[in-house]
Order: sequence, then structure tokens, then C-alpha cells
Amino acid sequence: MLDPNFSPAWARLCREHALLYFNYDNMAARRDAAKHALENAQKLQPNSAETLLALGYYQYWVSRDYEPAKAAFGRVSKLLPSSSEVPHALALIARREGHWDQSFAYFEQALVLDPSNLELIADAADNYVFVRQFPAALKLYDRVLDITPNDSDIMALKAGIYLALGNLKEAAKFLLAIDAQASIEQTFYTRILQLRLERNYGEAIRLLQARQAQFHFGTEYEKAFDQVVLAFMQQLGGDTAGAKLSAEQSRNTLERLYRDQPNSIMFSAWLSQAHAVMGERDSALSVAERAVMLLPSATDPAQGPGLEENRALIQTTVGENGSAISALTHLLQTPYRSWNDYSATPITPALLKLDPIWDPLRGDPAFQKLCEEKQP
Repeated sequence: MLDPNFSPAWARLCREHALLYFNYDNMAARRDAAKHALENAQKLQPNSAETLLALGYYQYWVSRDYEPAKAAFGRVSKLLPSSSEVPHALALIARREGHWDQSFAYFEQALVLDPSNLELIADAADNYVFVRQFPAALKLYDRVLDITPNDSDIMALKAGIYLALGNLKEAAKFLLAIDAQASIEQTFYTRILQLRLERNYGEAIRLLQARQAQFHFGTEYEKAFDQVVLAFMQQLGGDTAGAKLSAEQSRNTLERLYRDQPNSIMFSAWLSQAHAVMGERDSALSVAERAVMLLPSATDPAQGPGLEENRALIQTTVGENGSAISALTHLLQTPYRSWNDYSATPITPALLKLDPIWDPLRGDPAFQKLCEEKQP
């Protein structure tokens, strides 16, 4: 840092560390770095808007202590009454608490203040996706495209909605230009999901192998995740040996990362899938259950159910069909962000009907009934 007495820089650094900690880097060192940066900002300018924002985000992303976070953002709103950042942050917190109506109200308030903020519009659209109000989400994505035409990442988000509705033909229109070099993971893996739903395993495997060979992954985790996806696709395509090799490579990396970060939700979820493809039933179930325990739905109604979906996938893979169907029955009625559907949409009847990962359940009348339920 060029000027250690420049408080806004410490506040911004706190936010960057806190966001990384929240998303995947759950190491104590990352948490401590965020806290250190926050403390420096507080020593220099404890009551500035930048420092209070850093405090709010630290309490939200690191401590997951929502009431103090909301109080900090409330103080910022008095300093910056015309800023959309406070209602935006409060919308995200309300979503984490499962207060969906309140979250939508905050998003509307933020959009009035900053109607051209692309990140804000996209986050508001995500809200509609998670509650399966897909037409409203499409309108907001189109609003982004009006500002930035041909944005491939936004088009992939639109495609994810059409996949959730079972409209594979419409989804394909937005995904054909996406190749192995797509920089945004969610964009690339939405293309893979489309191919999986089409049961075009050969093309999906080709793209995944090209990404393994050519793409510059930012972290070991990202490459290991890609290997898990490849392993599942090889298994679906009948290449058992190739699937186990890919899963073993992924498992070895994820096990090492998991030992260092046993509280990482993502490492737990993807490691459970690697174990499942390897045929390591007990390990797969155990790690999938730990992921659910690390972030239970009661604590995080927005993302917790996604880990229950992951557990249902593991249960399906290892033959615990009854438990999987029971979980899916509940999840169909629950708003949440998915972990297994790479487009982040929660499960829908169309996804259950089309997705080959649920094929082991198709002989059960209870599962057939889920596939026939009315689309959202």
C-alpha cells in the first residue's frame, strides 16, 4: 500500500478479503487479513462512509452477523442518502435471511437510485430466479442487454432460465458461441448443462477436456471442480474408466484443500461428488452431510438448500433413492440458489424430467409425479 494512512484503501482491502473469505477462501489467514484491514480503517477514520461500509460487509461476509451489519449499513445511509449501495447490501442480507419480499423491496429502492447499475440489475434478476419468477428475471436480464448488447455472460443467465423451463432450443440460441475459453465459470458450465440436458455427452466432454488442456485456471480448486464436472459427464457417457480417473485427480486435490479448510462449503460439496463418482459411498455421503451442516438452511435460506440438493444428488448416485426423492419434493417448493445446476437456478419439474443425473430415480412413481408438476 503506497500510503498506509489512507483509510479508504484499508476499507476497500477489508471488503476484498471479506468477499474472498465469504465465497470460498475460508482460511483463518483470510479472515484475519480482513479484520486487520478493517481495524486500520477504523483507527484512521472510524465514522467515514467507507469504513462503515467495510464494517457492514465484514459483519455480513465474515461474521455472518446480520443485525450489526444492517445497523452499520443504516449509518451509511445517513451519510450517503442517494447511494444505491446501502439498499443493495440490505437486499442481499434480506435474501440470506430468507426475507424475500423485503429483499425485493430493497432492490426496487436501489434500482430507483441507480437504474443503470449492471451489477445491481443482475443481482435483482437473480432474486427472481431463486424464487422461480422467471419472466421477471428475463425482463431484468434484457434490461442489462439493452445497456451492454451481446454480453455473453448475461445471455448465459437467460439461457439458464430457458433450461429450467425445459426449452432447450431457445437456450441453445444464447450458448452456441461459448467455448472452452469462457472466462466466467457460470457461463461455461451453463453451456455444459445445456449439453447434459440434451444428452450430448461427446461434445460436453470435448469442451471440458479442452478447458483442462488450454484454460488458465486461477486456482487449484477451479481445475479440480472442472475435473469433477468432467468425471460426471464421462460417467453419464459410459466411460467408466475415464470418469474414475478424472474423479481421482479431482478428489486428490480437493482432499488436500479440504484438510486445510475443513469448513469450506464448496470444497465439501465438490469433494462429495468426486467420492461419489469413485464409488466411495460412505465418504461421499459423509462429506455431503458435512456440507449441509456447515451451512444449514435455517442459517442461510438462500444457499443452504442448495447443499441439500447436492446431498440428494449424492444419495441418487449411491442408490439411496427414497431419501433423494424426499429431499427433491421439499426443494421444489423452496426458493434457493442451486449448487449443482451450474446456471444457479433451483430445481424445476423440467430439470428433473430432462437431467440424466436423476435417471436412477425415474422408475419411482413419486419421482415421476415431481416431473409432472406444474412449471413455475
